[in-house]
Amino acid sequence: MSLQQEIIKRFNVQTQIEPDAEVRKRVDFLKQYVLNTGTKGLLIAISGGIDSAVATGLCKQATDELTAETGKEYMTLGVFQPYGTQADISDSYATAQAFNLKHTVETNIAKAVDEAAQEVEAALKQLPEARSLSVPNKGNMKARTRMVVQYALAFDLNLLVVGTDHASEALTGFYTKWGDGAVDITPLSSLNKRQVRQLAKHIGVPASVIDKAPTAGLWEGQTDEKELGITYEHNSDYLEGKNIPDDVREKIERQYQKTEHKRSPIPGI
Repeated sequence: MSLQQEIIKRFNVQTQIEPDAEVRKRVDFLKQYVLNTGTKGLLIAISGGIDSAVATGLCKQATDELTAETGKEYMTLGVFQPYGTQADISDSYATAQAFNLKHTVETNIAKAVDEAAQEVEAALKQLPEARSLSVPNKGNMKARTRMVVQYALAFDLNLLVVGTDHASEALTGFYTKWGDGAVDITPLSSLNKRQVRQLAKHIGVPASVIDKAPTAGLWEGQTDEKELGITYEHNSDYLEGKNIPDDVREKIERQYQKTEHKRSPIPGI
């Protein structure tokens, strides 16, 4: 079995999907987990991107159905988490409106991230070998701070934190360890990016969200494809077992192997 075949099997990506069946499967998965855990619903951070928009739609359908079926009130809480001013935050609000979310909050993470970064910078200056380092990169700090806030809200409201990672991100390790990768449940994990886009169109994600360049939003001008040097078309083709240029295949597989620590359990002895 080739490495590509092993990866496809590991992530359980299908070569083709039927959107209605995929929505039903993933909504049922969310519903059953909420019931099994005795929680009151789901929390989803709505970034303004396509992945969180699809997850939002699935979460809302799941909690609406649970409320109708049980007679108890279940909720989907949408959380907007800008760092200072977010240029595309209107897309976050458009997503919430598209799925008729009744419960949303906005938590600006700028102050918390900046203060933490200052403490890290002060600590680095105490180490002779690290004094030449610049201010710490805030990208991963933003992702981890967002999760601190999400889990604080989820704890007080007895909700599950929903992740938006999918197979295309898992393949390249394109997420922050203990940041957006630290969640309770991931309803998109066996879909590649192309298939996430299919579901987005199927369930009514706003066009402004579907059409924008994918970005983690960790710094100005950042896009997923620019940072990785791999297109989502090639990434999705790889996960569907299709032929792609040899140099791209090698780059994907190097990235996969380099980021294995993100997908593996914490080692211990």
